Amino acid sequence: MAAYDRVLVDISEGIGTLTLSRPEKLNAFDREMCRDLIDALRMLSGSDQVRVILLTGAGRGFCAGADLGTLAEGAAELVGAGREVPVLIRAAPQPVLAAVNGPAAGGGANLALACDYRIASDQASIGQVFHKLGLVPDWGGSFFLPRLVGPSTALELVWSARMVPAAEALALGLFDRVVPQERLQAEARALARLWASQPPLAVRRAKEALYVSEQSTLASMLELELAQQMELFATPEAQRRIGASRAQRSH
Repeated sequence: MAAYDRVLVDISEGIGTLTLSRPEKLNAFDREMCRDLIDALRMLSGSDQVRVILLTGAGRGFCAGADLGTLAEGAAELVGAGREVPVLIRAAPQPVLAAVNGPAAGGGANLALACDYRIASDQASIGQVFHKLGLVPDWGGSFFLPRLVGPSTALELVWSARMVPAAEALALGLFDRVVPQERLQAEARALARLWASQPPLAVRRAKEALYVSEQSTLASMLELELAQQMELFATPEAQRRIGASRAQRSH
């Protein structure tokens, strides 16, 4: 397995855990972390051993966005990484689960929003803080935010540049589930294990279809569903599961 300076990677039980690891900086992005994150995501998404990718942060923060000390010489690379990372996450065949363990700000907020699902600590918060620096959302924020909360709420969050606490983030749909801080990693891993137990090709096709549907018509989705279903019906995994279910019902 590749070694990284700014992220930690572990693979076990079919789960590839990627931990942002600059805890003294609340896991803020510098150029090296961006490179490590991109390389680790490519490695995990391309591994047959990995059925779910779990993304979290070391220490008390998830990700504070850009390391302001590196912006002067590294702005282009940091923003450029924000063009690549969300695409890698959405294109990964596996579910990508964010375990938001603390503040997720700016690009760090949008890193979480790029993931397929967000389980968060009750101590976590998330915010589009870009206007505090005279900037606008990057790392996909202008795409993800209005789709999750609607345009008017998205604009309020951007213009206010405020950190949203966990309970409000859950109500708005920025977080999908909130659990006590001490239970976060266990709950996230239990969810990842459940997803990892599902047939990987079916999981992949479902992820593809749901994201394609954002830009599709009902008619085109019905055609895609038919093609996917016929592909999956023919797999040994589906035949085994259908047979087992039929046998169970007959008793």
